[in-house]
Amino acid sequence: MATVHLRIGDLVWGKLGRYPPWPGKIVSPPKDLKKPRGKKCHFVKFFGTEDHAWIKVEQLKPYHAHKEEMIKINKGKRFQQAVDAVEDFLKKAKGKEQNSEGKGDSKGKKTPKKPLKILDEDDEDLSALRDPSEKPASSMEPISKRLKIIEEDTASTSIQAADSTAINGSITPTDKRIGFLGLGLMGSGIVSNLLKMGHVVTVWNRTAEKCDLFIQEGARLGRTPAEVVSMCDITFSCVSDPKAARDLVMGPSGVLQGIRPGKCYVEMSTVDPQTITELSQVITSRGGRFLESPVAGSQQLSNDGMLVILAAGDRTVYEDCSSCFQAMGKTSFFLGEAGNAARMMLILNMVQGSFMATIAEGLTLAQATGQSQQTFLDILCQGQMASTFVDQKCQNILQGNFKPDYYLKHIQKDLRLAISMGDMANHPTPMAAAANEVYKRAKALDQSDNDISAVYRAYIH
Repeated sequence: MATVHLRIGDLVWGKLGRYPPWPGKIVSPPKDLKKPRGKKCHFVKFFGTEDHAWIKVEQLKPYHAHKEEMIKINKGKRFQQAVDAVEDFLKKAKGKEQNSEGKGDSKGKKTPKKPLKILDEDDEDLSALRDPSEKPASSMEPISKRLKIIEEDTASTSIQAADSTAINGSITPTDKRIGFLGLGLMGSGIVSNLLKMGHVVTVWNRTAEKCDLFIQEGARLGRTPAEVVSMCDITFSCVSDPKAARDLVMGPSGVLQGIRPGKCYVEMSTVDPQTITELSQVITSRGGRFLESPVAGSQQLSNDGMLVILAAGDRTVYEDCSSCFQAMGKTSFFLGEAGNAARMMLILNMVQGSFMATIAEGLTLAQATGQSQQTFLDILCQGQMASTFVDQKCQNILQGNFKPDYYLKHIQKDLRLAISMGDMANHPTPMAAAANEVYKRAKALDQSDNDISAVYRAYIH
């Protein structure tokens, strides 16, 4: 079995708690500091901070092998400073190595050591991995992110969070009242981040008990979708499929009953373009303003406020939502007329679903031909296809952990809708059609409410 062996002195990427991977160095722990029981871990000193922590081996990656990947997925001034500190360390180490030839070690005065700041993986206050200017999240002192607007050649617009922390307080939450309908895997993380940023949010969910946690965090409760819309300036919805999206708008006590001239409705569900066109028409017929904004990501990315938002429809609503999109995502794109975001989202999820099925097929073929699945993963993660997605999903499979980060039933729904969209455009989608059949088999094996990586089970039963 091919494994990456790490030792003291190695440079690594270490993931601590819910924070992104951070550059560090494996060092010797203080003699009086005991290693956590039952955990295979290394003691890591993080660059750009005074912090040290015990990190589980599965949360560590070699620095050089994963540098490009980490720089692509992590942004922010503090993160870049930490990477720069690693590069400075490497340059100095190389210089010392060159100068040490023929020279004795120099001796100087010892500087008193500062007491080590030891972090635990479960710590909530991982302050050193935040920007120094970040303030505690509260309704009085909201966390903000600076945005930069990029006009692209395609005429789409991208709003990107330049940092995931407060920078000079240059962005503040909108003073508009925000409503949110649907507190599932994605919606829960989105609402949590809206509240952390200081937005005034009113929530509703079909299962009312899911609202309780957010009420405790400062959200207000709406009794029906219509009531939420009537109370708020901008109402977001995030539900499971086209039928649920239609019922939410046009059903009893639905959104349509609360729409008045000037009210904004933002549909975040991943649905087909025809559903978006229908919803847009009924909302605007009542004088409302409509925007679609499905999100690319997972439950973890939703919790971390690192989603990618695809928006289309009323451009003024998109601009009014800027602080909301900033709270929930790292980037948002405006794609033009309503329906375009749905099309793009289905294409993205078609690719993701097909890719996940192919990875599962590769793992099972490796096993069937007497090859080590772990070795297959190790090789894969050292090549051009290396990514956090591949690593996490394969690890889930090898550990038998299919806790949902994105429901299998939802990716199958997206594949089905993408295939239908291809049929309407008279465009073949044979790869997606094949993947769709595998997911349908996984659903028949009672994997609907598991993670998309549970498609693996369709190959072994």
